[in-house]
Amino acid sequence: MGQKKYELISETKYFLGKTLYRIKALISFGDVKIGDIGGFVESDKNLSHDGNARVCGDARVYGNAQVYGDARVYGDARVYGNAQVYGNARVCGDARVYGNARVYGNAQVYGDARVYGDARVWGNAQVWGDAWVCGDARVWGDAWVATKSSVFWISCIGSRNGTTTFFKSKNKEIKVACGCFYGTLDEFSQKVNQTHGDSFYGKCYQATIELAKIRLGESDDAK
Repeated sequence: MGQKKYELISETKYFLGKTLYRIKALISFGDVKIGDIGGFVESDKNLSHDGNARVCGDARVYGNAQVYGDARVYGDARVYGNAQVYGNARVCGDARVYGNARVYGNAQVYGDARVYGDARVWGNAQVWGDAWVCGDARVWGDAWVATKSSVFWISCIGSRNGTTTFFKSKNKEIKVACGCFYGTLDEFSQKVNQTHGDSFYGKCYQATIELAKIRLGESDDAK
């Protein structure tokens, strides 16, 4: 760590038994100018002094949560627990990221969205509105998750008992994230056929594809 880029000042908030401190910039970095007042952290372990990461507005970062890289947390957003926000990620509005969740890459979480548990959101994904992404869900690529009905996942599936996540993309197409695979429903179905054929695992995946169509509104019954 080089020069400290911010300090904790006397303005505090007492929240859930924790004392959070308003921060003030000691140097200029990114679009922050020296002397600018930022959001609230519990300690300088919550916001890295390296890079251009910042916490602005009335945003709060506390617990063991970390914000680093070029990430930004602002508005009334909260990041806490063991969560991490990094890369060029943005968390804002009234969004909450907590538990062991990770938000990174160019991902954005905003509105009243919640990302928690062991969930991961990355790439160019956007999670917003009243959407919840939790458990072992993986949302990435060009995901566009605006409501709770825009995402669906199932865990303990396949030969590795992993998690497969289905979600709406920016163009409203259903995309699939499963291990290293990312693509459309048809592409996923073809990959399952190639890898598992008509085996037990193949049948489980194909049944889940049909369930995802119903859940996310692509089946004939949902139209």
